[in-house]
Amino acid sequence: MTDGSGRAARLRDELTDKLLAGGQIVSPVVEQAFRTVRREMFVPPGTALDAVYSVDHSVVTKTDEHGVGLSSVSAAYIQARMIEMADLRPDMTVLEIGSGGYNAALLAEVVGPGGQVVSIDIDAEIADRARDLLGRAGYGGRVTVVQADAEHHVPGLGPFDRTLVTVGAWDIPPAWPDQLTADGVLVVPLRMNGITRTIAFRRHGDHLASSDVEVAGFVPMQGAGAHAERAFLLPDRRGKHVRLQFDSDVPEATDLLDGVLATEPVSVWSGVTVGNGISFADLHLWLAVLLPGFCQVTAEAGTDLAAGFCKTWFPFGAVHGGSFAYLAVRRTTESAGVEFGATAHGPHGRAVAGALVEQIRAWDRTGRHHEPAFGFWPTGSGVSRLPDPSAVLKKRHGAVSISWPQPS
Repeated sequence: MTDGSGRAARLRDELTDKLLAGGQIVSPVVEQAFRTVRREMFVPPGTALDAVYSVDHSVVTKTDEHGVGLSSVSAAYIQARMIEMADLRPDMTVLEIGSGGYNAALLAEVVGPGGQVVSIDIDAEIADRARDLLGRAGYGGRVTVVQADAEHHVPGLGPFDRTLVTVGAWDIPPAWPDQLTADGVLVVPLRMNGITRTIAFRRHGDHLASSDVEVAGFVPMQGAGAHAERAFLLPDRRGKHVRLQFDSDVPEATDLLDGVLATEPVSVWSGVTVGNGISFADLHLWLAVLLPGFCQVTAEAGTDLAAGFCKTWFPFGAVHGGSFAYLAVRRTTESAGVEFGATAHGPHGRAVAGALVEQIRAWDRTGRHHEPAFGFWPTGSGVSRLPDPSAVLKKRHGAVSISWPQPS
């Protein structure tokens, strides 16, 4: 064993220990898979071992002409969580949508010699690379790599006990549940108005119901399942731009926003606070599905928004008519942390900011620290009556429901 491979083995064990301590790994068979598969064999040559064996960083393996990631070896924590969420066991047949090689090797270790792993990718280069690397790592006879668009049924293969989707999906095409066995599990990073949750779905009558959820993001789906978002650039008084990105429901008459950033801002504060280092990812989802006119906001360097917390705090906003408000924070004096609020521009800025702040307060009362239940309702299966608070997002192949637990 060379010094490099010896250090890789040591880092592999340390990574596995961290995943066990963090609760991302809970079963012995998954633990053994992470101790066995050599992650460094599936990343670009020269990648530092510390980066390879990081708990929460992905390693990009292919980019487009603009440097945007098209494929990656996902962060180890989400790979472990997704395998555990799938309740994957020896001798099962599993479909991986989105190839890279490493995750397929983990799956092969979990299902063992009596199982079957099929990995599919739309990109011929990525599929060929995964096939080559799996062969070099000793998994060529245990994983079948298919180059095709996973929006459709995998030709000649299936059904599958488990399907793990390792790209960000905007929708769930009929092929995915159709290819599952009766008690199968689908684990998919699902985009909902720009916010992603990785969800384990099981059949529940005429629809799919969530059994487990994790916060994670992935490179977006390509091919027939791709979904383009709409973006608008608002110039500020310095000639810099703020970008508003909408998932589906683009407000009408966006021309009313012309010159809106030149108006005096107004801020409204909620009284809702969060401590330093505390995640508020559940607020992102709450606003995305319950705030009318929701959009994601990014600010070009040099704008007033970029000079504040906007860029750092993963900003979101809302548009109504000719007014625009965005999530804002300010330091609290009582303790380390910040208070949430909204800053707005435009003739109805105070009202739009007030609507955003009211949703922050509603989240604090009802949705904070509570992960909602998710459902996917294929076209033709009417969405059942849902408890408040809840939302339904229309998709091409059905609808997604998001329901928070009712306050006790």
